[in-house]
Amino acid sequence: MPRHLLFNLVPSIMSLMLAFSWPSHAQANSWVAYYSDSEPETRFESFRLIVFDTMFHPPLQRLKERGKTILGYLSLGEVENHRRHFAWAKEKNLLLMENKNWPGSYFVDVRNPQWTEMILEAVMPEILQQGFRGIFVDTMDNPGYLEDLDPERFRGMRQGGIDLIKALHRHYPHIPIMINRGFDLLDHLLFDIDMILVESIRSHYDTTTQKYVSTPDADYEAHLRKLRRFKEIRSRIELYSLDYWDPADPVGIASIYRQQRSHGLIPYVATRELNRLVPEPRP
Repeated sequence: MPRHLLFNLVPSIMSLMLAFSWPSHAQANSWVAYYSDSEPETRFESFRLIVFDTMFHPPLQRLKERGKTILGYLSLGEVENHRRHFAWAKEKNLLLMENKNWPGSYFVDVRNPQWTEMILEAVMPEILQQGFRGIFVDTMDNPGYLEDLDPERFRGMRQGGIDLIKALHRHYPHIPIMINRGFDLLDHLLFDIDMILVESIRSHYDTTTQKYVSTPDADYEAHLRKLRRFKEIRSRIELYSLDYWDPADPVGIASIYRQQRSHGLIPYVATRELNRLVPEPRP
């Protein structure tokens, strides 16, 4: 990203916050995550909450006029090489190793204040100017993973992740923030976010066997206990789930929806790539 664009992309933070009021997500009973632009926007009118990729997505205006809460995808623990801010992050030596599970995506040093500065003053305003009303924060499991991987080299990564989310909330207090997992950070962030998404806690895609599999019951219950505790601490926080399953198996998908709802989660079930809309099976 050219330096002259970094701090001059947008008007003031205050004017952005005034421009983007958002309806309460508390009434949401269905949601979707979709990272492509091939589906028409009319396919999303039955959802209350929508997460789109900020580079590839259907038109937003029609959905906004219908009162949808639309969140823009924002990876904070790593950055993909096709994102506009990748070159700037590379120039500033913010990139660490490549994520072997997602080729072309690189871990980021979230402790570096230059990363926070770029997110707050360039990336976030750009997302809001497109018409998104809030953000979906991804890859926040990474700070803890790296700190456990090499405690000396990556000392302070968890705290860096906590500080980054708090800075987001402090600079943009009126937009909704959903965070994906990041369980080891959430005790410190429950009053800085609005929604918790738990990805792959009931089912996931096994890249080794190339099959969709259920999460072991013991692991599932452990995650549910954490979520119950978070809800006890802050009752207003909303809990969402995202699971992956074979779209050719509507019975299996319906079972996941029932299980997640029985535990107070707002579920969505799709394919791992999230590049197609998978409707919930109906009785």
